[in-house]
Amino acid sequence: ACGHDGHTSILLAAARHLAETRDFSGTVRLIFQPAEEGGAGAKAMIADGLFERFPIDAVFGLHNWPGVPAGQFAFLSGPAMASVDLAIIKIVGKGGHGARPSHAVDPIVAAASLVMALQTIVSRNVDPLETAVVTVGTIHGGIAANVIPDSVELKVTVRTFSEAVREQIRTRIIALAETHAKSYGATAEVAYPRGYPALINHRQETEFARQVALRHFGAERIQSDFRLITASEDFAFMLEVRPGSYLFVGNGDSADLHSPSYDFNDDILPDAARYWVALVQDYLAANEAPRTNEPATGPTP
Repeated sequence: ACGHDGHTSILLAAARHLAETRDFSGTVRLIFQPAEEGGAGAKAMIADGLFERFPIDAVFGLHNWPGVPAGQFAFLSGPAMASVDLAIIKIVGKGGHGARPSHAVDPIVAAASLVMALQTIVSRNVDPLETAVVTVGTIHGGIAANVIPDSVELKVTVRTFSEAVREQIRTRIIALAETHAKSYGATAEVAYPRGYPALINHRQETEFARQVALRHFGAERIQSDFRLITASEDFAFMLEVRPGSYLFVGNGDSADLHSPSYDFNDDILPDAARYWVALVQDYLAANEAPRTNEPATGPTP
């Protein structure tokens, strides 16, 4: 429920047009990446030698966005999408009978208190001018109303736009979990698997991508007040190793991404494919290698 079938169709349409017309000078690579949703497909492709096997000068990606008028394009230079990390906190106490709490160490009470304490990280530890999100998404513990369980597990999602804040929040979550549990006579076990880094668009490539939309579709088709996105995207891994930009095309007045009611707007397919074609042609024309007597291969988006 995110539109990846639509994104694939957009790129296939552009691929067909480029292959049939050959109206460009240079080499273009079209990347159909698997496992974006939690599988870090971009990271896996890079590790598999994607950019060594298929050298490029710049890389561009596109995602539809509900709430933006259908067919409008949006660009963000610099930080555009947040990093994502997962904290798994296990509060370990001592189980017992619910009628005799003094003979137990109640991990549910400690966990409930910790949930509230975690909300102070952004409000009291992170610089107010920075953006961050700490959300406790799950809390599991206990099987009966009259039994105090041995342990409770929390799962927390963390979103940030800078590595400094990302590390600050990791440190604070671990410290709070350990000291908070200890204050209730319990202990905390914290696993903190790293997720995707923040997606940072390169300024030069982003401005070029915006100019392509302006030139081929007009100013009225560019969203001027598009804001930072606290969702995450593994295209960030590609932008860590190559210059480029991740841009957005409006999906219209649809339900949000990952909603059961989400529906990809097929009406945006033609213009989004046209945009890819225009980007390829304009980028390669602007960066065409000087002609010599030797065969030359142009720059590659």
